Amino acid sequence: MKRDLISITDFTKDDVLKIFNISKKIKRNIGRKSIKTALKNKTLVMIFEKPSLRTRLSFEVGMTQLGGHAVYLGPKDIWLGERESVYDVSRVISRMGDIIMARTFDHKTITDLGRYSSIPVINALSDLEHPCQVMADIFTIWERRNLKNLKITYVGNAKNNVTNSLCLMCAMLGIDFRSVSPKGFKIDKRIFNKACEISKISKSQVKEFSIIRDALKDTDVVVTDTWTSMGEESDEIKRIEIFRDFQVNKQLMNMANKDAVFMHCLPAHRGREVIDEVIDGPQSVVFDEAENRLHIQKGILLFLLNKYD
Repeated sequence: MKRDLISITDFTKDDVLKIFNISKKIKRNIGRKSIKTALKNKTLVMIFEKPSLRTRLSFEVGMTQLGGHAVYLGPKDIWLGERESVYDVSRVISRMGDIIMARTFDHKTITDLGRYSSIPVINALSDLEHPCQVMADIFTIWERRNLKNLKITYVGNAKNNVTNSLCLMCAMLGIDFRSVSPKGFKIDKRIFNKACEISKISKSQVKEFSIIRDALKDTDVVVTDTWTSMGEESDEIKRIEIFRDFQVNKQLMNMANKDAVFMHCLPAHRGREVIDEVIDGPQSVVFDEAENRLHIQKGILLFLLNKYD
């Protein structure tokens, strides 16, 4: 029976930890023949409605390193849902490829691909969730320390796909998740409520704050993202003023634990949501996090294709 990764909640805690262990082994033993041929004769079909650096690079390089092949379909190649229906596209790809990765504007496009495809579908970003990114984020922390008693605080514009998936994943794994944002830029209420329900089972805490210092108390990981996402550029000047106090600088990092690490999924607007001194400083794991997109996505591919043994 095929499995998809549309939402991070499509995986269980055990699934996530299994993928972490797969990714760790791959990362440490990249030259092994069994890894270099793990996806021999397998094809990943990559559908992109939005441009990307890390997503395309990590999936395409990942398939190559596993002995497989990746096919890139850009916005003008298929005009998904316009020139051809999502149903027809998913059925055709299912006859030729082995797994689909899609980076889309509308989350419904991803869910429809998953519904109609007979091969696994991976959400590589939609307007609602970004599960691959947060898998890499938490994997980066997991490499360094035990996740037990971990506290993660998101600072800034929480009205985005990364925060949605991060909030849900923390609740699944029993990690305390906090978010501090200006009014009007809080986490999607449906996502927040869902995470709160999950956290009751995992015995973790999911909280929203308005005061930055309160949110950062005892924090182990500080996370931020751009204040203005793709397609929101017209609000850029207004948002610079709204988020001025939410910039991650040395003063803000000093509110967290002394050994706290800083994360950003990139691309970063340096001098806005984060300053150079932090993103390039000793507490930053941003480029480890970026590299781990490659390793975690190889783990996801192997897991969904049942090739991880």
